[in-house]
Amino acid sequence: MLSNRTSLVLSTAIAPMVWGTTYLSTTTFLPPGHPLLIATVRALPAGLLLLLVARRLPTGSWWWRSWVLGALNFAVFFGCLFIAADRLPGGVAAVVGGIQPLIVAALGWWVLSERLTIGTVLAGAAGVIGVALIVAPGGAALDPVGVAAALGGAVSMAVGTVLTKRWGSGQPPIAMTAWQLVAGGILLAVLTAVFEPPPHAMPTAPELGAYAYLTLIGTAAAYLLWFRGVHALPTRLPAFLGLLSPIVAVLLGLLVAGETLSILQTVGLVTVLVSVTAAVARRRPSDSHVPPVGLEPTLKR
Repeated sequence: MLSNRTSLVLSTAIAPMVWGTTYLSTTTFLPPGHPLLIATVRALPAGLLLLLVARRLPTGSWWWRSWVLGALNFAVFFGCLFIAADRLPGGVAAVVGGIQPLIVAALGWWVLSERLTIGTVLAGAAGVIGVALIVAPGGAALDPVGVAAALGGAVSMAVGTVLTKRWGSGQPPIAMTAWQLVAGGILLAVLTAVFEPPPHAMPTAPELGAYAYLTLIGTAAAYLLWFRGVHALPTRLPAFLGLLSPIVAVLLGLLVAGETLSILQTVGLVTVLVSVTAAVARRRPSDSHVPPVGLEPTLKR
């Protein structure tokens, strides 16, 4: 029987693996030139759906905290994510965020007083090196705006992850995820209306299917698992598990898009996997007492 910690790690790992498929879904099925619209359609319906399940509104300081976290984890992150996907090859857009575990580890030490060990720094550095090996030999033209958006998204999500950990104690995962998605979705809707022209045609059936996948699987389900893990695990673990996203994105590029890997890129993939394994396998006394976190909503009428 799996331990509670192992079950949490495995369920949390599902989220970045699912996110690794969103790059191919976006670039293959959705129209280019509408990154903010795609982000809005992904976030807001998912948040409203989870809010119907949770049936709980924010109280007290969570009214403003939801807007802060919604901006960091969804409005800024999704906006940057889809701008990067619109301007960069899917694999490149996914792997540029490989610096995120180091940012989370540093912020966890500064904000949450978590230990920042040499092993964590070395594992994070290995992840960055692996990412660099994957990206550098690809020969793709790296659009500066796309790269900046990918890095901005990584920083935004890192800050959002740490603040979610700091503020999220005692909050049901479904409700907390719903509040952030709704707040972030509203902010994205405003940005879309101001800065992005509407599409010229109605969405096709494949586009509607891609939107549904991104909303239900890539957002509602994946972020519920993600925030559950962020709440219960040391912040370094979800951050390193996030490196599974570029692994999945690159493998999908090989299997579906017909992309190829050089020897250096293969070494990079292996390096990233070793980095994730080392971070997850490294246990500390505080990791042994992971509280159980259920997915059941807390009902409030």
